[in-house]
Amino acid sequence: MAKKNPKHVPVPTRKDVLDFIQGNPGRISKRELARAFNLTAEQRPLLQQIIKGLEKEGQIQRRHKHRPQYPERLPQMVAIQITGTDSEGELVGRPLTWEQEGSPPRVFVTATRRGLPTVGVGDHVLCKLTPGRNGNYNGHVIQKLVETPARVLGILEAGVNGLLLRPTDRRDRQGYVIARGDAAGAHVGELVEAEILSGRRSGLRQAKVLDRLGSMNSPGAVSLIAIHAHGIPVEFPADALEQAAKAKKAPLGKRTDLRSVPLVTIDGEDARDFDDAVWAEPTEDGGWHALVAIADVSYYVRPGTPLDKTAYERGNSVYFPDRVVPMLPEALSNGWCSLRPNEERPCVAVHMWFDAKGKKIRHTFIRGLMKSKARLTYTQVQNAFDGIMDETTSPLDEDVLKPLYGCFKALRSHREHRGALEITIPERKILVDDTGAVTAIQPRIQSDSHRLVEELMVAANVCAAETLESLEAPCMYRVHDEPPMERLENLRTFLRTIGLNLATGALTPRNFNHILERVKDTAYEHLVHSVVLRSQSQAIYTPENRGHFGLGLRHYAHFTSPIRRYADLLVHRALISGLGLGTRNEYLPEEQAASFPQAGEHISSTERRAAQAERDVIDRYTAHFMASKVGARFAGRVASVNRFGLFVELDETGANGLIPISTLQDDFYHYDEGAHRLSGQSGRVSYTLGDRILVTLAKADPLTGSLIFEIVRQGRDSQHLQRDNTNTQTRRGPKPFKGNRRKVGSRQAPQDLQVAYPASSTKRKPGKRK
Repeated sequence: MAKKNPKHVPVPTRKDVLDFIQGNPGRISKRELARAFNLTAEQRPLLQQIIKGLEKEGQIQRRHKHRPQYPERLPQMVAIQITGTDSEGELVGRPLTWEQEGSPPRVFVTATRRGLPTVGVGDHVLCKLTPGRNGNYNGHVIQKLVETPARVLGILEAGVNGLLLRPTDRRDRQGYVIARGDAAGAHVGELVEAEILSGRRSGLRQAKVLDRLGSMNSPGAVSLIAIHAHGIPVEFPADALEQAAKAKKAPLGKRTDLRSVPLVTIDGEDARDFDDAVWAEPTEDGGWHALVAIADVSYYVRPGTPLDKTAYERGNSVYFPDRVVPMLPEALSNGWCSLRPNEERPCVAVHMWFDAKGKKIRHTFIRGLMKSKARLTYTQVQNAFDGIMDETTSPLDEDVLKPLYGCFKALRSHREHRGALEITIPERKILVDDTGAVTAIQPRIQSDSHRLVEELMVAANVCAAETLESLEAPCMYRVHDEPPMERLENLRTFLRTIGLNLATGALTPRNFNHILERVKDTAYEHLVHSVVLRSQSQAIYTPENRGHFGLGLRHYAHFTSPIRRYADLLVHRALISGLGLGTRNEYLPEEQAASFPQAGEHISSTERRAAQAERDVIDRYTAHFMASKVGARFAGRVASVNRFGLFVELDETGANGLIPISTLQDDFYHYDEGAHRLSGQSGRVSYTLGDRILVTLAKADPLTGSLIFEIVRQGRDSQHLQRDNTNTQTRRGPKPFKGNRRKVGSRQAPQDLQVAYPASSTKRKPGKRK
């Protein structure tokens, strides 16, 4: 019998590999797996990709370098600590005890049964677990283990027998009864924080006012809601304030004197703290020498001090349209740690040398004393690039700005060469006046002046990570993992509906950039950028270097913003320790280095908390702005499709809101998750991700930040604006469904939901460094 050609042996699926590992207890090597499936040398890289995907999803564990093993299952009953919420607002926790190698699985905590106390972030609960997707679990709360008074934030309204508290959380649709004796003097229209009481009154839950936060219409009420709802610390401890107040000017001492170097800061017009300064000059060989100087926060914030403890607790600064909740007291964040023009400031700086194509040749870190030459804005620098000078930029043009722009073009060329992910998502900028009223919603402009600073900051961050790795010193890496396998499959399914194919096997950012280039200047451009972004992993902080997929970098750590990110402060301390640039009490303590894994989880959590709070504020301000426009018509696109309805994004403001499926009349709709489509059973009408539609604003709720739209009727079978033709494919009605279809009835649709985009290192506000 002729031997079967091994080239015809199919590559196993992810399920095949997982089933094989599960069915063979003990340690299994990659070689054993390849032999088991009779794979050729050409097919083995695909097996490696499958193993990496299963490992990152927590489906298997690597006990030794080449031996994956199926992880032990958690028991059915487990004590869980609730650590935060995901992008959809669902509670997420982790086991209280975890002795296995690697990170523990995530537990998505489901709603508790009636009679149990409400649980929230920080609570310890006993959960009954059921296996979920990607190695994670769903947990049903059985008992609350640590009793903490549950609280709710809301606005007081008039009730039948007292006051009614309407929660600010759009997911909490049932109000609370406030007895008159429990109102603490608060009146109708006030924003309050209340404690949830046991028992019910007139069928409603009861609560007691703990804190009066002022009128909902007062300036700052919107950001105040987010601060309280997410538990963001606002007040600094007295000992931390006292320590900050005693801060003094740093002496030159053994520092490198940089005061003669014309370093400049470049930030937004509304920036109040300036923690990075830049300078560049051409080299004789046609390359560039650049200097990035960062405020020396570690000189003022020593390990274990009150300032250090409160900075760690906060994790990062939080930015709202009307205020900033800083990580450090103002005496430091806007004072001694802010690189003000013409004032001497201590800094940690990195000299970098690049060739003519922007490839880094070498670098060196120093600790210096600098004096900023000027405080410039992005607008000023961009105008200077375009030949429009003012009294500040004109003297700096030849010696400072032109060399900076030349260095930027070289770095940008190298970025394109290495293939960094180029996702472009328009962002909203909320403008408010002194009364807290929204005056405008504008798109954030991303110009070459923004990109100049970004490229220099990225280069400095790479230098920090490379230096610490070469020293074998602890480092808090900024890690962006490859996209999860399941999200990639969903992305491929969607792209096929518009005539595009994403490569299989090991992917690089270039594969995604190729897709984005295909849809450039077409009706699908914004849509595909959004869907590709949602397919990416979320960036985290961890002492384990796994590279930065989005930037196409093997080594990356945050170094450039220690005023507003605790991760950067840890990197500064590690550099000062490893390079011997300071005194012993400035070095990174061994116990702090040993706790890097826990610190990484904590500051990743505070970063997600800040991002969600910032999104909530933007949503509420947008709802305030739109409240006077109820009944008006708007053009937009379908931004997301769910079984309960459609989310639409308006062209003019970028506002997002829900079209409930209950308002899609005249038919019964099927939800096709893979195709991102709701399709009428009659076959006459379908709604697909990216469709252009005309809508009427039916409701704007500033308290919860939710917008509800209805589709404008233009005839029985014509609810869309004219569909756009593109170079990829023109749709002619709904495609036949493949796989399982889910019937969706109108009564299943929740009325007050808002799309929540996941946080990613490739999506950020101008002025916030990567």
